Amino acid sequence: MIRIGLVAGEASGDILGAGLINELGKEIKNISVEGVGGAKLAKSGMNILYPMERLSVMGFTEAVSRYRELKVMRDDLIKYFIKNPPDVFIGIDAPDFNLFLEKSLREAGIKTVHYVSPSIYAWREYRIKKIKKSVDLMLNLFPFETDIYSKHGIRNCYVGHPLADKIKNNINIQKIKTELKLPTDKKIIALLPGSRISEIKKIAAPLLNAAELSNKSNTNLHFVSSLVNDKSLKCFEEIKKEVVPGLNVDVFIDKTYQVMASADIIMLASGTATLEAMLFNKPMIVAYRLSWLTHLIVKLLAKIPYASLPNILAGKRIVPEYLQYKCTSKNLSNELNDLLTSNEKIETMKTEFSDLTKQLIQGADKQAAKAIMELINSEVHA
Repeated sequence: MIRIGLVAGEASGDILGAGLINELGKEIKNISVEGVGGAKLAKSGMNILYPMERLSVMGFTEAVSRYRELKVMRDDLIKYFIKNPPDVFIGIDAPDFNLFLEKSLREAGIKTVHYVSPSIYAWREYRIKKIKKSVDLMLNLFPFETDIYSKHGIRNCYVGHPLADKIKNNINIQKIKTELKLPTDKKIIALLPGSRISEIKKIAAPLLNAAELSNKSNTNLHFVSSLVNDKSLKCFEEIKKEVVPGLNVDVFIDKTYQVMASADIIMLASGTATLEAMLFNKPMIVAYRLSWLTHLIVKLLAKIPYASLPNILAGKRIVPEYLQYKCTSKNLSNELNDLLTSNEKIETMKTEFSDLTKQLIQGADKQAAKAIMELINSEVHA
């Protein structure tokens, strides 16, 4: 039997982890997986030691406020995996939590993999030293990351992005609209404030207020949203009731892909969702807010001027971003109104998205599983 330890820190990691474990299961007859994950990893057969929600935090200051809780969880996991050593440990994203965990396990002789490179190309490049001490294998989602790790002598593999393999932009939009009971004679505007409660509390209000502003000047709009679970839905609806009680928004749970596919334009929080929207070839407006201290630290350490993944991948601004103090309902509404009246902007954005998507389709689950099996079978710790 092959035993795998795994920690996924948020919804996107749960998706990546489930795809990876399902692919490994095709190669390994007897496989045991345990650690931190969500519903999708649990469905793939993982034994959940801690629910993923315990690990999901946003930014420095948010992490500091929960430092004691996170440290206890991390220390418990280190003790558990050293006492019950897996054949390989896989940390998916959540670098501030996982790299420390991986370093401790690697020092104990356990092979370690980090899936989803920390954004050292964007900021905090000094982390490369910690990464080198922590991981036996880095799995990269983006092609430009390979040169960075190879230059520092870190074993790595570009696997492409699993979402690029799964998301199809030639889907039957009318069928999805019918399934969601959305109008077919209006422009569908998706409002996606993020997967974490901390994100929703900061981003839902400007998105909702922007929607109401645009709705006043354009009667041909219909708004829709999707949240990851009941807790997130309740938070979103409480904010909506407070800021725009009269605005009609169809809200769903765990139907983000259907909502994205049905949308004409997406207004969303920066993060993995921007990549997903790009893969669906959907025009988007990016919004994000952090605590003032987290924002200050990021601003001081950032190496690139962009926050959203489409802009980072393109190396230029193809997606409008409204961050921090610029993330206002007026700015977001003006941008939405502009896109609604400019087919040229929309078509330019879609063309850029198509070109970027082609680079990311590599069969990522299979490539990642293959690289991990090679590591398991290697004598890296001999």
